[in-house]
This record gives sequence, structure tokens and C-alpha cells, in this order.
Amino acid sequence: MKFLNFLRKIRQRFSRFRPLVEVLISRKNLLDNLHEFQRAYPALALAPVLKSNAYGHGLAPAAEILDREKIPFFVVDSLAEALSLRHHGIKSKILIIGYTHAENVKNFQRKNFSFTITSLEHLTSVAENLFSPLTIHLKIDTGMHRQGILFSQIDQAVKIIKGNKFLILEGVCSHLADADGPEEAFTKSQIEQWAKAAAIFRHNFSTIKYFHLAATAGMLYGDQIDHNVARLGIGLYGLKPSPRLSLKLKPVLAMRSIISSVKRLKAGERLGYNLTHELKRDAIIATVPAGYYEGVDRRLSDCGFLKVRGQFCPIVGRVSMNITSLDVSAVQDIKSGDEVVIISNKQNDKNSVDNIAKAVGTIPWEILVHIPAHLRRVVN
Repeated sequence: MKFLNFLRKIRQRFSRFRPLVEVLISRKNLLDNLHEFQRAYPALALAPVLKSNAYGHGLAPAAEILDREKIPFFVVDSLAEALSLRHHGIKSKILIIGYTHAENVKNFQRKNFSFTITSLEHLTSVAENLFSPLTIHLKIDTGMHRQGILFSQIDQAVKIIKGNKFLILEGVCSHLADADGPEEAFTKSQIEQWAKAAAIFRHNFSTIKYFHLAATAGMLYGDQIDHNVARLGIGLYGLKPSPRLSLKLKPVLAMRSIISSVKRLKAGERLGYNLTHELKRDAIIATVPAGYYEGVDRRLSDCGFLKVRGQFCPIVGRVSMNITSLDVSAVQDIKSGDEVVIISNKQNDKNSVDNIAKAVGTIPWEILVHIPAHLRRVVN
């Protein structure tokens, strides 16, 4: 008890500490996005995907917002994430979707935990020397060829599960490789393979609760899939994996910092590491105490923008480990302490997650999950 009181005091002191960089999480937008999908797909139960620190939004904060919603389970990648949710008092059922070592599966059985079995070898290892009930979801390889039991191995998997009284097959799952792509042929071939597999498991196990194939993009094919659950990932956080998804979604995350210094420099002066940027005119240059360690992508050097008082200010020179320089000449009366929006939650802003991803030639998922876990998440 003394130790817990000590931890509470530490947390209270930390909460009074004013950080230089904060990640803002909109409770309203997160819930609005969930409810938007629930209205659009009333026949499906939607399982929020909280893996990879809730796509950078903060594992515990996101779970705390969603914990009382009508959901079948949370989806995380690892046992560590699942245990962290329980440590934070999260009550909802949890599915660990990633690979978990067979020894850990057996040693960390918990109430309302389910483990995904990702191969026939994995199933065999988990089934050996199992002496208490274990709830599993079995992953089927329908064509993506990363994880899952091959179609030719299904009969053997059924035999193993039926032969072990402690294995409780709660769910069957798979994953679509190209649901967000413009071509539909491969996705439809996966759906056909999935339908065959699902039929076999329905025939052999009448008590299976969950069949889930689609993530956010796969929900575009929802009426073609034999399923009762969809795993809601990137769409939950307000981003669309495909322009064909017509729902009204709201980005959940924003990120802010401050101006830490301002200086006037003359045309011809060079700045930053390796002096890569030369000023073409006199300019006001400001620094922001956030760099690639804090999640400002280094590929934004000399091509990205941060927002100051409604103005999109270009990043000049190389993004450093903990500092980014901006040309703030267009901002009136700029001064130290002014707020800087590093990532905007307005979809069309130059520094929205989507537009940052386009600027650096990657996907929004990567931008989000590279926001460091140590930055304070502020739910508003």
C-alpha cells in the first residue's frame, strides 16, 4: 500500500509538470468515429484495435475512453499490451492478435484474455502440456501468407483442438492483403477462401462466437463476407484507408509544442546541420523544441510545415533530434512561448497526418505509430 501511495504521488507531481510537447486526444472524435461505423454496419460487432500504442494515440487513454462502449473485445498485438491494459484497470475483453510464445500463452492465462494462434506449429506447442482452459482465436491464411494455418492444414488443426479438452475455440480470423487497393480480384479470392474455411469450422464447432476477417478497409466488402465482427483500426482514429470509404470521420489526434526562440537572419545565411538551407531573403527564424525523437519526421526537412497562429510555416534546414527550425516571417509579432501545432487534426491542413504522410512518401499509419509513447497524452 505504501508503494502504491508513492506511485500516486509521483504521478500527481508529473501531472503538474508542463511538457514542451503534448499529444492531444479528442474523446468526442474517437467516440463519434466508433458510433459512425456502428451506424453504418449495424450487423457487425466492432472490435477497436489498440495495438502499437493505439496507433500512437496512447494505449491506456484510448482504452479508458472506449471501455464502457458496446464492443466484443479490444484487439492488441502483444501480451505486454494486454497486461498494461489490465494494469490500468481496463475491464473489457482483450484479444491478443499477434504471436505469443507458447510458454507465455500457458503462463499468462487470464480472465477475458484470448490468444491468437498463428500457425499449426504454434497450435501444437500451445496444446502440449495444457492443464487449464485456454481461450483461443485461430488464424487462417487466406492468401496474405504472413501468418495463419494453411487451408490444407485445417483438418489437422480441427483434430488437435477437438482432442484437447482445455482448448476453447472462441474465434476464427484472417486478414485481407489488399482491401484498400483499387483492384478487387485478389480480395474477392480471399473472401471465397475464407467462406470455405468458416464453413468447415461452423460444421465442427457450434460454439464459436466470433468470425472476423475485415479490418477498416475490408468493411467495404462487409456484405460479401461471412463474419460477425470487424476489427476497427485506422478508421477508429479518423483516417480513411481508402477514398471509397464514404463515412464522415474526424481525426482524433493533434500534437502541439511552443516557439522556444526567435531570431532575425540575413539573406545568404545558412542554417541547421550540414548547412543545407540558405536563406534567399531576410527572414525570421524560430525554433521548436521537438525533432525526430519527438515524432517530427526527418523527411520533412525543407519540405514540411508546422502551424503557428493559423499560418503554415515552412520547416527550414534539417529536422534535428530535438529541434525543428521554422521560417515564421509571415507571422505577426511572433514570440517565444507561442503555440505551435506540429500535427493538426484538421484533415485538409498541410500538417495533417494524411498530408505529412504524402509529403514524405509513406502511409499515415507510420506517422502515427512513430509518435513516441513517452509524450504526454492529454484527453480533451
